Amino acid sequence: MLIWDYHHLGHELRRCSVALALGSHDIGVADTAAALYHAGHFPLLLFSGGNSPATRARFPRGEAVHYREHALALGVPDEAILIEPRAANTGQNIAFSRELLAGAGVRVDSLLLVSKPYMERRAYATCRKLWPAVDVVCASAPPELGDYIKSFGDGPLVIDTLVGDLQRVIEYPKLGFAIEQDVPGEVYDAYERLVRAGFDSHLVAG
Repeated sequence: MLIWDYHHLGHELRRCSVALALGSHDIGVADTAAALYHAGHFPLLLFSGGNSPATRARFPRGEAVHYREHALALGVPDEAILIEPRAANTGQNIAFSRELLAGAGVRVDSLLLVSKPYMERRAYATCRKLWPAVDVVCASAPPELGDYIKSFGDGPLVIDTLVGDLQRVIEYPKLGFAIEQDVPGEVYDAYERLVRAGFDSHLVAG
């Protein structure tokens, strides 16, 4: 799918100072972060996220708290994990995490952003805007769209959310929330077709 592929940045993984795993409705982000920790890509893992209407039922104690518990169960040591439990959006994920790491005396030259597969581009754009001095690498689970929908179990929610993320890639630079990125015409056309088809529950009001 054009939009699915567009959201993937294809960054080459390299060792970073810290990994920041962005909270969402997808516990697979914690799976990916734990696997990357065990592969030696970073020494410290920070989970960021409080709650949103989309995650409150799934993660009642907050996204970061549930992600941490999941990572511990996957063998990531407690001393390698920090949590930022307040963020309610991606901008706050970045800003609050930056403050927490500075307060903890952690030097961050490079950051591995771990997110849902279709959030890579927006997370990157947000981080480059709010934390321009840090070297950013993005990572997410590798499956194709069909496999991801099957594993997640809610196809319409996945499509709604990846459409919503693309809208934010387009609109947020105008509001100063993210850097601007090129959106190919065929990607924009696919986005408009999906909106007309009713995949609009995660759009922000214009």
